[in-house]
Amino acid sequence: METQKKLIAGPMATISHRAFRNLIERFGGCDEYFTEMINAGSLMANSHFEKFYIDPAPVPEKIVWQLTGHDTEKMVQASEILSALPGLGLDINMGCSAPDIYRFGAGISWMIKPVEETQSMVHQVGQVVRKWNDENPESHKKRFSVKLRLGDDDFTDEKFFSFTDMLVSEGVELLTLHPRTKKEKLVRPPRYHYAEDLKMRYGKDVKIYVNGNVKDKNSYLAACKDCPSVDGIMISRAAVERPWIFRQLAGVSEPVEIDMEELALSYIDDIQLYQPEEFWKTRLQRFFTYYSTNFKFGHYAQSQWINADFSSPNNEDLRNRIHEFFLKCPEEKIKLI
Repeated sequence: METQKKLIAGPMATISHRAFRNLIERFGGCDEYFTEMINAGSLMANSHFEKFYIDPAPVPEKIVWQLTGHDTEKMVQASEILSALPGLGLDINMGCSAPDIYRFGAGISWMIKPVEETQSMVHQVGQVVRKWNDENPESHKKRFSVKLRLGDDDFTDEKFFSFTDMLVSEGVELLTLHPRTKKEKLVRPPRYHYAEDLKMRYGKDVKIYVNGNVKDKNSYLAACKDCPSVDGIMISRAAVERPWIFRQLAGVSEPVEIDMEELALSYIDDIQLYQPEEFWKTRLQRFFTYYSTNFKFGHYAQSQWINADFSSPNNEDLRNRIHEFFLKCPEEKIKLI
């Protein structure tokens, strides 16, 4: 690799599952894969669908289990299950600002609740991870981490660093920062310097990853310039658009030809293999919304693909629409990276 910084696939709802990891691994993979958020309450209720959320394949040794929820007791109980699974460790989501997550009391709500409540939850979940490590000394040590934002829109440096100090005092070993506030949209440039400030504050004792707006080599280098000391760069949406992005950032120079139609169809195959039928539509629509941006006539492709008849057997309507697009646009079929 050209850089010692780790490359991490970020957690994305309806995306960060086994089929997507299979796709990234086709191009050499990345260093770590965060799962989509695992709801503590649903996991403890033993929902029929939870087995799909906790499938670590194809690279269980690279998995980071991301936990969400609003209830401390359930978060603790769920962390006991997740700590015992293969993987690098457990991550608490304190960064998701989606309205339904925030109103539920999860995600970024943990940064806004009374700090005593959040500290109690972090303390108890951290105890679970430490207990697992103590009781399994011959196994790979599980890491305890938090993904977070800067806070609410009225955040101050003092409040932010006081909050991260609390997390570190409770044994959090890695902080992944999306350097925007709760309501700031993606058009607002991320304030990468806060990730650098965190690294300078905690040094070697705490790993720091940064997330936000890295979509190609130039934006990667820009992020590295603004926060040169961070330990890793997390990429989310751009990895869906271009699953080969980690290969490019790792400096692999050997060119490879990609059959864009075959790749799309193989992804449908994996969704059908590794996701329940009830999830097929949402997972495929979300993926192809991003994937279609690769093409000159991407808006047309997106409209055709996300509006397919997902009730058709074997997703034949979507498969036919993909095939018809490449018949009309044969120059889009093979991509050289």
